[in-house]
This record gives sequence, structure tokens and C-alpha cells, in this order.
Amino acid sequence: MDRNFGPFFLKFCTYFPFNAKLCLNGHEYAKRQLAQKGIAFEALDNGILSCAEPERVQKICDGLSAEKIDGFLRKWLRLLPHPFTGADRKAGYRYDISILQAEFSLTQVLDRPVHGRLFFEQVIRENLDLGRPEQVQLIFNRKITRRTPGRFRTRVVTQDVTPSLNVYYKNARIRQYHKENKALRTETTINNSYDFGVGKRLHNLPKLREIGFAANRRLIEVERLSHDCMLTEDTFRTINNPVAADRQRASGLRFADPRAHALLQALILFRQIAQGFRSADLRHHLAALSGRDPESLSQGAITYQLRRLRLHGLIERLPKSFRYRVTEFGFRAALFFTRVYNRILRPGLAAALPNLRAVDAPLKRAFDHIDTRVSEWINQTQLAA
Repeated sequence: MDRNFGPFFLKFCTYFPFNAKLCLNGHEYAKRQLAQKGIAFEALDNGILSCAEPERVQKICDGLSAEKIDGFLRKWLRLLPHPFTGADRKAGYRYDISILQAEFSLTQVLDRPVHGRLFFEQVIRENLDLGRPEQVQLIFNRKITRRTPGRFRTRVVTQDVTPSLNVYYKNARIRQYHKENKALRTETTINNSYDFGVGKRLHNLPKLREIGFAANRRLIEVERLSHDCMLTEDTFRTINNPVAADRQRASGLRFADPRAHALLQALILFRQIAQGFRSADLRHHLAALSGRDPESLSQGAITYQLRRLRLHGLIERLPKSFRYRVTEFGFRAALFFTRVYNRILRPGLAAALPNLRAVDAPLKRAFDHIDTRVSEWINQTQLAA
């Protein structure tokens, strides 16, 4: 137990070259610093629930530097017995620190825990595709090819009654869960810094911090836009209608039109790619979503679709390039159109309309029950009159 860092362990190997493993917890470090400075706070398990001075907490966390961790190790190497004798140290044998595993977490405390649980369950349902390569490269900002090692997958793990969302990239993982039913916890664990082109020496910690916290923010940004993608009625009509600008005209993106639907689904894949996407990328994804051969889509057709998206404000062209970027409005519109169609219109019609009774779905049975009850109520009212 360290006065400044709290609980830790330092474990030595018993044979040459006498490797050692140091494990410490940044949250415990923050709690110790707050207690020493007399700042009132309420602790979570491996986190902080509330604090009288939130800005000070953030400053303390940012101050956990590679130099402080190195000084912490040197302090305990002086106090604890270890394999290297004084003669060994004079001969040049000494310990240095490599980063075996680093975890970077963001804890967002919710003012209404019950609503937070409902929100997180909705987030899990809407983001089961985050483990796909095209989604993983958005979160980690890394290009993924067929030669990229590792399995790309999303896993939902339930421990007791608490579900967690897990997204994997090579040896790294992002885990998100509802912590103690009070906060949304997002944490990126990097088990091999070489996966991101960063060395393992401790002085690389700032680079890994930037990568880890950026991945947390990107994941939350994708989920935020995914959860809050509502459009006003006027905006909905504008997207459905033709548009004209600077002597250029383009047709509307009609809701539930198969070609427009495939085009909007392709936009979702291109969001948050910093370098943008090209017409060839759109051709490839649009053909796959439409069930067509990419060669069957002419360059003129792809150019028209790009102009159509640009005039509607869904994409913008990057200066001095042939690349395009999806706007935030475009991402919201694409999410709204595709999810309303996939999750409400299509299954709702199959369950509600009598001519589409492919299966006796629960929603269909519920509609039939409501219809029966309404008919009974109308008949009873007419008899009473």
C-alpha cells in the first residue's frame, strides 16, 4: 500500500533475467490525491461517483505521467529486496519499464440510473455491428485490410444481470457497461502497443493515452448520433423532394425507396473517416448493398449519386481532392431513414397487415387483440344506445 498510489503489486520472476511485473490503478491514485488535498468525493468501485471539485479530479488524472510512474517504481525498488544486488547495479543491470497492458477509461455518471440502464440496453441493441472491420477502423482510426491479423467481432457479455458491450481490434478491446447501475463506463484496453505503431517503453504512455481516450470518444460519438438521430417533419420532406442549387438539380431521396435506402446505408459506413471516401468506395459498397456487380454501375451513375448527396447537404467535398466527407446532418438523416425502415416500417407491416401473415408474430397477435377489443366496445356502446 503506497501513500500516494494506493494498493499495487510488484512481482519478481525467480530466474534470469529476473523480469518483474508492476500493476497499479490510476483511480486509486486519484482517490489518494483527493484525500490528501482534503477534497470531498464519493467513490465508485474503481472510479469516482461525485466530487466537490470535478476540475481538480481531471487535473489529477491528467497528471499521472510516465515520470511519476517511473519514480514510484524506483522508490519501491529501494525499499524492497529484489534480485539485483549492489554489484549488479554497478555493473549496469537495472530495471526499466515496458507497457504490458494499459487501460484508459471514461466514467459518465448518470443523474437517473434507471433511465441509464434503459439507454445502455438500447445502445447494445443498436450497435451490435461495431465489431465489423469497417466500424472498428472508424473507432480506432486504423486502416484494416484482409492482411490485418485478429478477429473483428462484437460480444455482449452478461455478468449476473449487468450486460457489457465488447469490441475487439487485434489485441485491443473496448468494453462498455453500466457500472453499479449508476454510470456508463467506457474503457479501452491496449495489450500490445505495436498494434498502433507505438513502442512499449514507458515514455510512449502519452501516445497510448491519446489513442485510448480518442477511441472512447469516437465510440460514444457514434452511439450518441445513433441514439439521437430524429429529424423534423420539414427536413424529412426536404430530403424526399428534388433539390436545385447553382443550376444543378437532383432528385429527392424518397423514404423506403430501395435505391435511396442502399445509398443511405453506404453513408453510415463512411462517417468519421478522417481522409474521406472516394467514388470507387461508394461504388463498391453501393453495389454490395444493392446486390449488384460493381462493374454494372457506371461512373456517370456514381457521379450523379454523389451530386445528389452533396446538393441535399448529406456529404461535402474535401478541398483540392476527389474525396468526400459525410456531414453530421447526413449521418443523422441516414440513421433515421434506415432505422425507421428496417425496425419499424418493414417488421410493422409484416406483423400488422392481414395480407402479409407469413408468421403469427407477437406484434400481429397484439394488433388482432386490440382490434377485437375495439369492436366489442363499439358493439356494446351501440346496444346501450
